[in-house]
Amino acid sequence: MAAVLAGGPAAVLSHRSAGRLWGLIDDREGQVEITRPSGLNTGRCGIGVHEASLAADEIAYGDGIPATSPHRTLFDLSAAFSLRQLERAMNEAEVRRLLDRVSLPQLLDRHPGHRGAANLRVLLAASTPEGITRSDFEEAFVAFLDASGLPRPRLNADLAVRDRFYEVDCLWPAQRLVVELDGRAVHGTRRAFESDRERDRILAAEGWRTTRVTWRQLRDEPDDIAADLSRLLGPRTAV
Repeated sequence: MAAVLAGGPAAVLSHRSAGRLWGLIDDREGQVEITRPSGLNTGRCGIGVHEASLAADEIAYGDGIPATSPHRTLFDLSAAFSLRQLERAMNEAEVRRLLDRVSLPQLLDRHPGHRGAANLRVLLAASTPEGITRSDFEEAFVAFLDASGLPRPRLNADLAVRDRFYEVDCLWPAQRLVVELDGRAVHGTRRAFESDRERDRILAAEGWRTTRVTWRQLRDEPDDIAADLSRLLGPRTAV
Protein backbone atom coordinates (compact mmCIF):
# COMPACT_ATOMS: atom_id res chain seq x y z
CA MET A 1 0.00 0.00 0.00
CA ALA A 2 2.89 2.35 0.74
CA ALA A 3 4.21 1.87 -2.79
CA VAL A 4 0.77 2.51 -4.27
CA LEU A 5 0.36 5.71 -2.25
CA ALA A 6 3.84 6.83 -3.27
CA GLY A 7 2.83 6.37 -6.93
CA GLY A 8 0.26 9.10 -6.70
CA PRO A 9 -3.39 9.25 -7.79
CA ALA A 10 -4.68 6.27 -9.80
CA ALA A 11 -1.60 4.13 -9.04
CA VAL A 12 -2.25 0.42 -8.42
CA LEU A 13 -0.15 -2.58 -7.48
CA SER A 14 0.73 -4.58 -10.61
CA HIS A 15 2.83 -7.23 -12.35
CA ARG A 16 4.72 -9.59 -9.99
CA SER A 17 3.58 -7.69 -6.91
CA ALA A 18 -0.07 -8.09 -7.94
CA GLY A 19 0.67 -11.73 -8.79
CA ARG A 20 1.81 -12.28 -5.22
CA LEU A 21 -1.22 -10.41 -3.87
CA TRP A 22 -3.63 -12.69 -5.76
CA GLY A 23 -1.64 -15.84 -4.92
CA LEU A 24 -0.76 -16.50 -8.56
CA ILE A 25 2.99 -16.71 -7.97
CA ASP A 26 5.25 -17.33 -5.01
CA ASP A 27 8.13 -15.12 -6.15
CA ARG A 28 9.28 -13.00 -3.20
CA GLU A 29 12.19 -11.33 -4.96
CA GLY A 30 12.42 -8.01 -6.73
CA GLN A 31 11.08 -4.56 -6.10
CA VAL A 32 7.46 -3.62 -5.56
CA GLU A 33 5.80 -2.86 -8.90
CA ILE A 34 3.00 -0.41 -9.56
CA THR A 35 1.19 0.90 -12.63
CA ARG A 36 -0.01 4.47 -13.03
CA PRO A 37 -1.28 6.56 -15.94
CA SER A 38 1.88 8.64 -16.14
CA GLY A 39 5.13 8.99 -14.26
CA LEU A 40 8.75 8.00 -14.20
CA ASN A 41 9.94 5.27 -16.51
CA THR A 42 12.33 3.89 -13.90
CA GLY A 43 11.93 2.75 -10.33
CA ARG A 44 12.17 5.22 -7.50
CA CYS A 45 12.91 4.37 -3.86
CA GLY A 46 12.76 0.67 -4.65
CA ILE A 47 9.51 0.96 -6.60
CA GLY A 48 9.16 -0.33 -10.15
CA VAL A 49 6.90 2.02 -12.11
CA HIS A 50 4.94 0.99 -15.21
CA GLU A 51 2.86 3.33 -17.34
CA ALA A 52 -0.56 2.29 -18.61
CA SER A 53 -4.10 3.57 -18.74
CA LEU A 54 -6.25 0.95 -17.03
CA ALA A 55 -9.98 0.57 -17.59
CA ALA A 56 -12.17 0.44 -14.48
CA ASP A 57 -12.81 -3.30 -14.93
CA GLU A 58 -9.04 -3.96 -14.96
CA ILE A 59 -8.69 -2.81 -11.34
CA ALA A 60 -9.70 -4.72 -8.19
CA TYR A 61 -8.96 -4.64 -4.48
CA GLY A 62 -7.08 -7.36 -2.62
CA ASP A 63 -6.71 -7.01 1.15
CA GLY A 64 -7.79 -3.41 0.70
CA ILE A 65 -4.99 -2.66 -1.78
CA PRO A 66 -5.89 -1.35 -5.26
CA ALA A 67 -4.28 -3.62 -7.82
CA THR A 68 -4.60 -4.83 -11.36
CA SER A 69 -7.38 -7.42 -11.46
CA PRO A 70 -6.39 -11.12 -11.58
CA HIS A 71 -6.81 -11.39 -15.36
CA ARG A 72 -5.13 -8.04 -16.02
CA THR A 73 -2.28 -9.25 -13.80
CA LEU A 74 -1.93 -12.42 -15.90
CA PHE A 75 -2.07 -10.26 -19.01
CA ASP A 76 0.82 -8.11 -17.74
CA LEU A 77 2.86 -11.10 -16.57
CA SER A 78 2.54 -12.76 -19.98
CA ALA A 79 5.01 -10.22 -21.39
CA ALA A 80 7.73 -11.30 -18.94
CA PHE A 81 6.93 -14.96 -18.22
CA SER A 82 7.84 -18.04 -20.18
CA LEU A 83 4.99 -20.13 -21.53
CA ARG A 84 5.38 -22.59 -18.64
CA GLN A 85 5.50 -19.86 -15.98
CA LEU A 86 2.38 -18.26 -17.43
CA GLU A 87 0.61 -21.61 -17.59
CA ARG A 88 1.31 -22.22 -13.90
CA ALA A 89 -0.03 -18.78 -12.96
CA MET A 90 -3.17 -19.32 -15.05
CA ASN A 91 -3.72 -22.74 -13.48
CA GLU A 92 -3.39 -21.19 -10.02
CA ALA A 93 -6.03 -18.58 -10.90
CA GLU A 94 -8.38 -21.36 -12.02
CA VAL A 95 -7.82 -23.46 -8.90
CA ARG A 96 -8.32 -20.45 -6.64
CA ARG A 97 -11.49 -19.60 -8.59
CA LEU A 98 -10.55 -15.95 -8.87
CA LEU A 99 -13.40 -13.96 -10.32
CA ASP A 100 -12.88 -11.03 -12.65
CA ARG A 101 -14.99 -8.50 -14.50
CA VAL A 102 -12.82 -8.69 -17.60
CA SER A 103 -11.67 -11.87 -19.37
CA LEU A 104 -8.33 -12.61 -20.97
CA PRO A 105 -9.90 -12.79 -24.47
CA GLN A 106 -11.38 -9.34 -23.91
CA LEU A 107 -7.98 -7.99 -22.89
CA LEU A 108 -6.42 -9.49 -26.01
CA ASP A 109 -9.07 -7.74 -28.13
CA ARG A 110 -8.35 -4.44 -26.38
CA HIS A 111 -4.57 -4.76 -26.69
CA PRO A 112 -3.81 -6.97 -29.72
CA GLY A 113 -0.19 -5.82 -29.93
CA HIS A 114 0.68 -6.81 -26.36
CA ARG A 115 4.08 -8.56 -26.07
CA GLY A 116 2.64 -11.59 -24.28
CA ALA A 117 -0.32 -12.02 -26.62
CA ALA A 118 1.16 -15.00 -28.46
CA ASN A 119 1.68 -17.06 -25.29
CA LEU A 120 -1.78 -16.16 -24.03
CA ARG A 121 -3.41 -17.25 -27.28
CA VAL A 122 -1.55 -20.57 -27.20
CA LEU A 123 -2.75 -21.34 -23.66
CA LEU A 124 -6.30 -20.13 -24.23
CA ALA A 125 -6.57 -22.31 -27.34
CA ALA A 126 -5.36 -25.46 -25.54
CA SER A 127 -8.14 -27.73 -24.28
CA THR A 128 -5.88 -29.01 -21.51
CA PRO A 129 -2.56 -27.69 -20.23
CA GLU A 130 0.62 -29.14 -21.74
CA GLY A 131 3.33 -30.62 -19.59
CA ILE A 132 1.34 -30.96 -16.38
CA THR A 133 3.30 -33.26 -14.08
CA ARG A 134 2.07 -35.46 -11.29
CA SER A 135 3.29 -32.96 -8.71
CA ASP A 136 1.57 -30.06 -10.51
CA PHE A 137 -1.73 -31.92 -10.45
CA GLU A 138 -1.33 -32.86 -6.79
CA GLU A 139 -0.49 -29.31 -5.77
CA ALA A 140 -3.50 -27.97 -7.65
CA PHE A 141 -5.77 -30.60 -6.12
CA VAL A 142 -4.60 -29.87 -2.56
CA ALA A 143 -5.09 -26.13 -3.16
CA PHE A 144 -8.59 -26.91 -4.43
CA LEU A 145 -9.37 -28.97 -1.30
CA ASP A 146 -8.14 -26.18 0.96
CA ALA A 147 -10.18 -23.57 -0.92
CA SER A 148 -13.27 -25.82 -0.67
CA GLY A 149 -12.83 -26.48 3.06
CA LEU A 150 -12.33 -30.22 2.50
CA PRO A 151 -9.89 -32.34 4.51
CA ARG A 152 -6.52 -33.17 3.02
CA PRO A 153 -5.78 -36.80 2.14
CA ARG A 154 -2.63 -38.85 2.42
CA LEU A 155 -0.84 -38.37 -0.90
CA ASN A 156 0.84 -41.24 -2.77
CA ALA A 157 -0.18 -43.57 0.02
CA ASP A 158 0.41 -47.33 0.19
CA LEU A 159 -2.76 -49.36 0.61
CA ALA A 160 -2.55 -53.06 1.53
CA VAL A 161 -5.35 -55.15 0.00
CA ARG A 162 -5.35 -58.94 -0.57
CA ASP A 163 -1.66 -59.25 0.23
CA ARG A 164 -0.87 -56.57 -2.36
CA PHE A 165 0.38 -53.03 -1.92
CA TYR A 166 -1.18 -50.41 -4.15
CA GLU A 167 0.06 -46.85 -4.32
CA VAL A 168 -2.95 -44.54 -4.59
CA ASP A 169 -2.86 -40.83 -5.35
CA CYS A 170 -5.14 -39.62 -2.53
CA LEU A 171 -6.33 -41.67 0.44
CA TRP A 172 -8.82 -40.88 3.19
CA PRO A 173 -8.54 -44.02 5.38
CA ALA A 174 -11.40 -43.24 7.78
CA GLN A 175 -13.83 -42.78 4.90
CA ARG A 176 -12.32 -45.68 2.90
CA LEU A 177 -12.10 -43.33 -0.06
CA VAL A 178 -9.49 -43.25 -2.83
CA VAL A 179 -9.24 -40.47 -5.39
CA GLU A 180 -7.05 -41.01 -8.43
CA LEU A 181 -5.82 -37.93 -10.29
CA ASP A 182 -6.03 -39.07 -13.87
CA GLY A 183 -3.36 -37.51 -16.04
CA ARG A 184 -2.82 -38.86 -19.53
CA ALA A 185 0.92 -39.18 -19.05
CA VAL A 186 0.44 -41.65 -16.19
CA HIS A 187 -2.87 -43.33 -16.89
CA GLY A 188 -3.17 -43.06 -20.67
CA THR A 189 -1.42 -46.26 -21.76
CA ARG A 190 -3.26 -49.51 -22.48
CA ARG A 191 -1.42 -51.29 -19.66
CA ALA A 192 -2.29 -48.54 -17.18
CA PHE A 193 -5.93 -48.61 -18.34
CA GLU A 194 -6.19 -52.35 -17.65
CA SER A 195 -4.35 -52.30 -14.30
CA ASP A 196 -6.34 -49.29 -13.07
CA ARG A 197 -9.64 -51.08 -13.74
CA GLU A 198 -8.42 -54.27 -12.09
CA ARG A 199 -7.39 -52.32 -9.00
CA ASP A 200 -10.69 -50.43 -8.91
CA ARG A 201 -12.58 -53.74 -8.98
CA ILE A 202 -10.49 -55.27 -6.19
CA LEU A 203 -10.74 -52.20 -3.99
CA ALA A 204 -14.51 -52.03 -4.49
CA ALA A 205 -14.86 -55.70 -3.53
CA GLU A 206 -12.92 -54.99 -0.32
CA GLY A 207 -15.12 -52.05 0.65
CA TRP A 208 -13.06 -49.17 -0.73
CA ARG A 209 -14.62 -46.49 -2.91
CA THR A 210 -12.57 -45.13 -5.82
CA THR A 211 -13.31 -42.03 -7.84
CA ARG A 212 -11.25 -40.37 -10.53
CA VAL A 213 -10.68 -36.67 -11.24
CA THR A 214 -9.13 -35.32 -14.44
CA TRP A 215 -7.32 -32.03 -14.83
CA ARG A 216 -10.04 -30.69 -17.12
CA GLN A 217 -12.72 -31.56 -14.55
CA LEU A 218 -10.74 -29.84 -11.79
CA ARG A 219 -10.40 -26.77 -14.00
CA ASP A 220 -13.93 -26.59 -15.40
CA GLU A 221 -16.14 -28.25 -12.74
CA PRO A 222 -14.65 -27.40 -9.32
CA ASP A 223 -18.02 -26.76 -7.67
CA ASP A 224 -19.42 -30.12 -8.79
CA ILE A 225 -16.29 -31.95 -7.64
CA ALA A 226 -16.38 -30.18 -4.28
CA ALA A 227 -20.04 -31.11 -3.77
CA ASP A 228 -19.44 -34.76 -4.68
CA LEU A 229 -16.35 -35.08 -2.48
CA SER A 230 -18.18 -33.44 0.40
CA ARG A 231 -20.81 -36.19 0.19
CA LEU A 232 -18.23 -38.93 -0.19
CA LEU A 233 -16.27 -37.62 2.80
CA GLY A 234 -19.31 -37.53 5.05
CA PRO A 235 -19.25 -39.49 8.34
CA ARG A 236 -18.03 -43.01 7.68
CA THR A 237 -16.39 -45.48 10.02
CA ALA A 238 -13.18 -47.19 8.98
CA VAL A 239 -13.15 -50.98 8.96
